Amino acid sequence: MAKKIAFIGAGSFGFTRGLVRDILTFDAFKDAEIALMDINDERLAFTKTAVERIIAAGKYPAKVTATKDRAAALKGADGVVITILQGGPDVFRTDIEIPKKYNVDINVGDTRGPAGIFRTLRTLPVMLDIIADVEKFCPNAIVLNYTNPMAMLCRGMQGEHPKISVTGLCHSVQGTAGMLAKWIGAPMKEVTYLCAGINHQAWYIDFKWNGKDAYPLIRKAITEKKEIYNEEQVRNEMYLHLDYYVTESSGHNSEYNSWFRKRPDLIEKYCTNGTGWNPGHHAYILNEYLKRQHDWKDLIQKELEKPVKLERGHEYAASIFNAIFGDHTVFEFNGNVRNYGLIDNLPEGCCVEVPVYASQRGLDAVHTGPLPAQLAILNNISARCEELAVEGAIEGDARKIFHAVLFDPLTSSVLSMEETRNMVNDMFEANKEYLPHFKGKLKV
Repeated sequence: MAKKIAFIGAGSFGFTRGLVRDILTFDAFKDAEIALMDINDERLAFTKTAVERIIAAGKYPAKVTATKDRAAALKGADGVVITILQGGPDVFRTDIEIPKKYNVDINVGDTRGPAGIFRTLRTLPVMLDIIADVEKFCPNAIVLNYTNPMAMLCRGMQGEHPKISVTGLCHSVQGTAGMLAKWIGAPMKEVTYLCAGINHQAWYIDFKWNGKDAYPLIRKAITEKKEIYNEEQVRNEMYLHLDYYVTESSGHNSEYNSWFRKRPDLIEKYCTNGTGWNPGHHAYILNEYLKRQHDWKDLIQKELEKPVKLERGHEYAASIFNAIFGDHTVFEFNGNVRNYGLIDNLPEGCCVEVPVYASQRGLDAVHTGPLPAQLAILNNISARCEELAVEGAIEGDARKIFHAVLFDPLTSSVLSMEETRNMVNDMFEANKEYLPHFKGKLKV
């Protein structure tokens, strides 16, 4: 029988188009039903057109449907991909702008800290509704989440609906591995690595080229080639002092710790002069959204006028689906799962990012043992804050949200307890229309 893949939040044009292209490259899915669901009519129509062009260009016997009815999209699905965004720039700009009033300078704000926590508060109720519908309409489906904050959303879904097979995917693991390989001149087919930690802050516990430790080559490249050091200033500083390389960009990682964004001189030194895609400027992603807010239709239209590319990309989703209910070729990837005996020195049950095998059995996460102590300290702080934030989000407990923000490394390096409380109160006020489950408890 033809397989059905449902995309919830299909209006995420770039993600959906690329993932559908990848899925249709597998023989098992050439005749698949691609079910697109979004709440925005225009974005949904654009994505449907893009998928139709892929099907036509590849001469695939697949079919595509588009609907605003989530139940219709999910019914009978074998795989589900989630790429939603709850609220646009007008609401998530407050995640960045309110902390800035208190001198908490945020670059992206989609993962953790005050911005990531409030994005979780807005998004998790919707995600739980989606997973409840999965449990109702396609309980055996494999659910792959691309929506941030990855760790907190996955932890919430996995905790509230443990029977559903759901994991979160982030391209920073394979992306960073490719960057490191390029720095030392190693072909990726000759590189192996073990990467474990938490989302956007996982670590290459080993990184090998043809079976030999490549870290000495990485250190040599960073310390001897200024252009390589400047490409990722924050992450290179972290590596030189912590001895292991971290996933995700310098901009992201600059806001997950207390070392780089607590003083203007440090921000200027480490977060504004890098040459990578995101060195760390204030409100980087927000500003990108604001720039596209009025011309996104024109940008998509231009994309639809370009020739269709059918070559498979580097995202994991299609290969995971193929391993589980396609041709059953076993596939290894890094996924976000609950920490049940996986990383020994991170909290039991928290969301970790570790190697996972996809096969006909489903998803099997790998025990990676303890992290090096210095890495575990940093991951533990964020993981425990995320655990507390998820509890607060599900219970509607504003006090737990305050405590989760209070211990955030960047926030606590800048603000007093009283200042943090005032900032959290301001953020609750800005988000109150999205938080009815807090039942008026919006002061801490």
